Amino acid sequence: MKRPPATTRVTLGLIQTAASPDPRANLKTTLAAAERATQAGAQILCTQELFRSQYFCQSEDHAHFALAETIPGPSTDAFQKLAKKHRVVVIASLFEKRAAGLYHNTAAIIDADGSLLGLYRKMHVPDDPLFYEKFYFTPGDLGFRAWPTRYAKIGVLICWDQWYPEAARLTAMQGAEILFYPTAIGWHPSEKAKYGERQHAAWETIQRSHAIANGCYVAAVNRVGHEVLPGLGGDGLEFWGQSFVAGTSGEILAKAGVTEETNLLVPVDLAAVDTTRTHWPFFRDRRMDAYGGLTRRWTDPSAGTASRLPGPD
Repeated sequence: MKRPPATTRVTLGLIQTAASPDPRANLKTTLAAAERATQAGAQILCTQELFRSQYFCQSEDHAHFALAETIPGPSTDAFQKLAKKHRVVVIASLFEKRAAGLYHNTAAIIDADGSLLGLYRKMHVPDDPLFYEKFYFTPGDLGFRAWPTRYAKIGVLICWDQWYPEAARLTAMQGAEILFYPTAIGWHPSEKAKYGERQHAAWETIQRSHAIANGCYVAAVNRVGHEVLPGLGGDGLEFWGQSFVAGTSGEILAKAGVTEETNLLVPVDLAAVDTTRTHWPFFRDRRMDAYGGLTRRWTDPSAGTASRLPGPD
């Protein structure tokens, strides 16, 4: 679907909610929030990561695989109907069952005519205390992509992908004007007093830097609430909310609160992408001939020539 002529302004709708143990209730809550956002003028909607459930990756439990669904499936069907009805673009973050024993952390991209444009499968999968995602998710195999939707050319990455400038750059290089990051990130309650402020600051700063380095908008959508999984116990995770949109120079355009469920509606002007990239021509000045070392896990200084330019000694 092509963008309407001469349209450069678009309103983003970031759906920040708390999750209950009931997947059907969470879907109903998110759909209702999406309806309200469209009525308020949102044209591109994005859910938080894995919005249909509480963050089950706090433990390694085979029972949680029952939360997964196929794509297409019930959630994409519901959002495709909503997208077509209201002529909005939707990014829905889902636990995808691709086949028996093969699961992904996936975002479905739905255009404003209700068509399923494609999928992004999370490429970087973490394994940390209470974030045991490698137990559940196969790393993505679709690469980094950008989709031309009715209102903007968008790229989608998911949570842990936020920390990798390579992911943002490769997506932006396909023309993405907005990078969306569905997210589920929070504090370990016992660490919050000592590390909480710097952890949140790092999370926000790295994403603002992606906006700066690529001259595009960045929209991060997080959940709220303190989740202790039934039967697991412990302190659980305290999700810090604070969904936000950064402008093309990394400036914070709008930010949600720490605890409240809300729709963060943010108007942006896509003309700023062209202007910023022209005045800060980072793409022009890239040295592709010198970046071969990025395809290595690590460069051992004793190896000598990994980062050298081609040519005579």
